[in-house]
Amino acid sequence: MARKGRAARLTERAAFQPPTGRSLEETSLTERGLAAPEKKTGRILLIACGALAREILAIKDVNGLDHIDLTCLPAKLHLYPEQITEAVECAVAKHSATYDTIHVVYADCGTGGILERKCAELGVEMIAGPHCYSFFEGNETFARHADEGEITAFYLTDFLVKQFDAFVWRPMGLDKHPELRDMVFGNYTKLVYQSQINDPALLTKARDCADRMGLAFEHRHTGYGDLQSAMLRWGGGARD
Repeated sequence: MARKGRAARLTERAAFQPPTGRSLEETSLTERGLAAPEKKTGRILLIACGALAREILAIKDVNGLDHIDLTCLPAKLHLYPEQITEAVECAVAKHSATYDTIHVVYADCGTGGILERKCAELGVEMIAGPHCYSFFEGNETFARHADEGEITAFYLTDFLVKQFDAFVWRPMGLDKHPELRDMVFGNYTKLVYQSQINDPALLTKARDCADRMGLAFEHRHTGYGDLQSAMLRWGGGARD
């Protein structure tokens, strides 16, 4: 049997395991992602992390970016960053024949520059920044905080506050061994909650997360930061 080329293998694999989620409920976005629309309505496709689905759709709606479609890979890939690049490559291979333009809404996200190099190879632009905490706050502002010595902060977004147990507490084994808390978080001094929307219930839950971690609490309302700027530029809708 003839060996299949890499592009064929990637297309086949992407077709075999596409995101299947249709819900914006956080557990579904974590486990199943968000499937591409059954009927293509835009000429631009965003391939994003499931943790960003609600924010991307909100930006899309408020700015009238109806020519942009969205599909999201499962947010749980962040627990396995070595798998992100190949998953993105598979998604690009799956959709490149049906969209004029594809953009990738992942930051580096622990891939050590591999994702950026792959996106350049594929000819697709990705959002700038080391992680979503940076582009939500604004990459320049986040870098300034780092230069000023903010290196012992633990960051949460709206999505991660909602999914704190799934992404932080359980993966670190603290559901079974809470006595390890101080060892796990001993190098951190504070939890910074970067809120995208104003929700008192999420703010209360974020404070509870800080208490559980034994950290001081700081709240910064970032809104959508550089994510919105990038989407407006990609969609041709940048505003003053």
